[in-house]
Amino acid sequence: MKKVFVSGCYDIIHGGHVQFFEEARALGDHLTVSFASSEVLWIHKRRKPSIPDEHKKALLESLRMVDHVVIGNGHDEGIDFREDFLKLRPDILAVTEDDKYGDLKRALCAEVGAQYVLLPKTPPRFEPVSTTSIVRWVQAPTEAPLRVDFAGGWLDVPRFSREGEFVVNCAISPLVSLREWPYEKQAGLGGSGAWALLNGKDGIDSELDLGVGWQDPAVIRETGLCVWRSGQKPVLDFKRNGDFLRGCLAILWTGSPHDTPGAADIPRNYDRIAESGRIAREGVIEASLEKLARGMEVYHSMQLDEGMDPLPELPGALARKYCGGGYGGYALYLFGDESSRASALAANGQLRPVEPYCH
Repeated sequence: MKKVFVSGCYDIIHGGHVQFFEEARALGDHLTVSFASSEVLWIHKRRKPSIPDEHKKALLESLRMVDHVVIGNGHDEGIDFREDFLKLRPDILAVTEDDKYGDLKRALCAEVGAQYVLLPKTPPRFEPVSTTSIVRWVQAPTEAPLRVDFAGGWLDVPRFSREGEFVVNCAISPLVSLREWPYEKQAGLGGSGAWALLNGKDGIDSELDLGVGWQDPAVIRETGLCVWRSGQKPVLDFKRNGDFLRGCLAILWTGSPHDTPGAADIPRNYDRIAESGRIAREGVIEASLEKLARGMEVYHSMQLDEGMDPLPELPGALARKYCGGGYGGYALYLFGDESSRASALAANGQLRPVEPYCH
């Protein structure tokens, strides 16, 4: 009888594990699965298991391709199963191709004359997942805000960042979900950051991989009216709940989508962008609509100099600007009070109210 042995945490059993067990079992006639005990998980990964060890053992034993299950209690990282392995003396130790402990396991195999076999990490029947990604999916919110940016945009892109400068933005409602999205797409409101959060992913890394900035997923995750320090990664400088903005914000669809990555490297006046961020930051600290509006207008003047079409003037609006990368998407309007916004909403059917959102 050819005996096969596999090991891992198997903290949340998923389809990838099942197929790995099937492929490992096909290498021989008997499959032993070893999983790291709760004590080992804590010692080496500083986390607790999703379910108690005995429950996990029962689940693994119920799988048709699994013949035997042991709990690894050894304190040697990567080979917590050493004692059971030497006792059982399997013919094959099967691992995934990204195994981090290959040298240790090969040496262990040599002690009993076992074969060390690599199996694909990405089984053909399933999208690759991990315990971490499953936990993120379970913990992901069912709803998320989008965001509007007031000033300092592009200073969140690492290659354009400036020490001592600021990015000012605010999470907004109505909220979005995987099933309901009451906004236009490619709209300059940070939709990709919200989509990543709803799917349990790290939106900051995703945005940086696209060559753009981190402000969208940062404020969508943080919520509130935020001032961020310009830099390589998001660092929160100051935050308010945004109540002084309630009844004062509205967005206007410009009629065409925007493309933030495509606009990232267009020449622009970063001195003016930095100035807008400093002024808007004072507006947030002082809860001053007037100063926040001044920061927006400085930024909007830079957008016009960059070549964006002028935005319509609306009665009662203190300031306006394109959201996100501009050249389309939504435009943000800041009003002095709720009655001014209500009048503008009544006069313009394309204008829609949004409110600051702080969780």
